[in-house]
Amino acid sequence: MAIVPKLHRCSPNAMPMPLIAPDSRRPWLIAAALALIGVLVWTFLHTHDHLTWLLEVFPALIALPLLAATHRRYPLTTLLYVGIFWFTIVLMIGGQYTYAKVPLGFWVQDWLGLQRNPYDKLGHFMQGVVPALAAREILLRGAHVRGPKMLAFLVLCVVMAISATYELIEWTAAVLLGQSADDFLGTQGDPWNTQSDMAFAGLGAIVMLGLLRRMHDRQIGWLRTKGLAPSNTPS
Repeated sequence: MAIVPKLHRCSPNAMPMPLIAPDSRRPWLIAAALALIGVLVWTFLHTHDHLTWLLEVFPALIALPLLAATHRRYPLTTLLYVGIFWFTIVLMIGGQYTYAKVPLGFWVQDWLGLQRNPYDKLGHFMQGVVPALAAREILLRGAHVRGPKMLAFLVLCVVMAISATYELIEWTAAVLLGQSADDFLGTQGDPWNTQSDMAFAGLGAIVMLGLLRRMHDRQIGWLRTKGLAPSNTPS
């Protein structure tokens, strides 16, 4: 007696899985990933303090594998990828030299007549720009919020929450590691370093919202046009 396999019919009400089209940017993304790995290895081999290096680049060590694992089902805008790339470079260079001793920062310090190396402020400015892009992209693509004013407010709140969390991490490192965390903290004797770090992160978010908002909208639209980001926006 022949055994006929039972066929299961799909429910007519079942929601189809969204199809993600191939990403034409993939070769460039692979090249950028390889470049970051190269910089990561270089900075590790040429740093004088591997503990500080690890603390500084730790966000990149988490973010890069996460991006690699999710780039097919949740590709990001090119603007966000570029921001992540340069933010990661800033972190790695800061890890190699420690933020208070980065040569570029000394050049800017001499050029502007500053009392301290300002390279860490560049890092915190980027800590505002890139998370603002990421938060805005997630909120827009998921249709989690309506209205440009509420969107901007929530993006700024997310950035400031991330900045505050990072400052708490720095405080925890100082408590646990003592003087070993001095290079990681990079206060350079500034009693208001924590507040100014958060201010620069907030400034980065505001600059992003003011100058990059329209470009970001166009790139999200491009992702949807190419089938890389199915729209969840209610009709």
